[in-house]
Amino acid sequence: MSINSNKRVKVYAALPVLNELENLPVVISNVLEQEDVDFELIVCVNQPNEWHEIEDKVSICHNNKLAIDYLESLEDKRITVIDRSTKGNGWIGGNHGVGWARKTAMDLASSKAGDDDIIVSIDADTFYTSDYFSAVADAFERFPAASGLSVPYYHPLTGEVLADRCILRYELYMRNYALNMLLIENPYSFSAIGSGMACKGSMYRKVRGLTPKMSGEDFYFVQKLSKAGKIIIDCDEVIYPASRFSNRVYFGTGPAMIKGATGNWDSYPVYAQDLFLDIKATFDLFPILFKQDTNTPMDDFLSKCFKTEISELWKPLRTNCRDEASFIKAATQKVDGLRILQFLKDSNNDIHGTEEQKLASFLINNIVPSTELQDAIDQMLTHGFEGAPIASLNIIRDLMFVNERRMQNLYGTV
Repeated sequence: MSINSNKRVKVYAALPVLNELENLPVVISNVLEQEDVDFELIVCVNQPNEWHEIEDKVSICHNNKLAIDYLESLEDKRITVIDRSTKGNGWIGGNHGVGWARKTAMDLASSKAGDDDIIVSIDADTFYTSDYFSAVADAFERFPAASGLSVPYYHPLTGEVLADRCILRYELYMRNYALNMLLIENPYSFSAIGSGMACKGSMYRKVRGLTPKMSGEDFYFVQKLSKAGKIIIDCDEVIYPASRFSNRVYFGTGPAMIKGATGNWDSYPVYAQDLFLDIKATFDLFPILFKQDTNTPMDDFLSKCFKTEISELWKPLRTNCRDEASFIKAATQKVDGLRILQFLKDSNNDIHGTEEQKLASFLINNIVPSTELQDAIDQMLTHGFEGAPIASLNIIRDLMFVNERRMQNLYGTV
């Protein structure tokens, strides 16, 4: 019998809210419709206190006040509202943004949660099925030693051409990265999305919670969890974040779409598969590096990144690690998900070819061929991401999604 049917654990959902009155009723409905699991929802409605005095920000303060009024009108004891919005309660100084809001809600959840209870991070612009909390609980039941969960995602199309083109381009970037990382079986083969991550109460406290950042707090949190254990990447449910232009955060889906609408995808390139093979080759050399220095494909980058001669990079790890296994763990934590992303961005321009050609090469070599896929690739190569039919880009996205889900199911954890 599963955890959720026995109700041995409780799910605490943490929801940051800023200017989300339009979306709030839907996500609240999603949460209140959760089946077969005991839960509590903690909502942090937030914005800087100074916005009450800034003319073009006052409307957001009003929106947040209506959101608080709406939540309180529900009179549901399962909902706790943290007011970091009304005058005198907003953020003061530099400590503000989605990272602080998410942390504030998750910290309160942690103060309530038992060791085996589950803290789930959700977002107001994301759709959740009624079985979502149950599926999260089941995932931790299947992998009880896991440190965290990264939930599969899928952005629904809107029917608006520019928005759909931008979200598909962004997802192609995301899925190309994820599939390549899965293929090389890298321990950082997860997609960290704030609307779809979870951990047990004991693990949240062990890693000292979420580190607040203006944006990207989800990436750093899941990476922190990954250094404490395995991350579950297989879940029976998928989350559906909205495909919208949004500047609520400084980077991520919304800002990527805004920049992408102007043709600027510099921060979200399609990385060449050869670079992931270089990453794999470097990780495969960690056992040898424990014994002696040897060249790796990442040497130039690592030397520049850590501001040291490559011959000096591994010595402290050898000194502090008693055996090969502990050295490999330390090296893996040194060359972590952030360093991998930096290496990819630093090296991608050295690989010949357009981004469309890089993606086409990956698809041809790693996705089961079909007439449908080949036609979509031809359209992409002929017209580019900017001009290819939405249907062709969506075919590629969907095939990558299916293959990513297959590999997530195969591995279970990373």
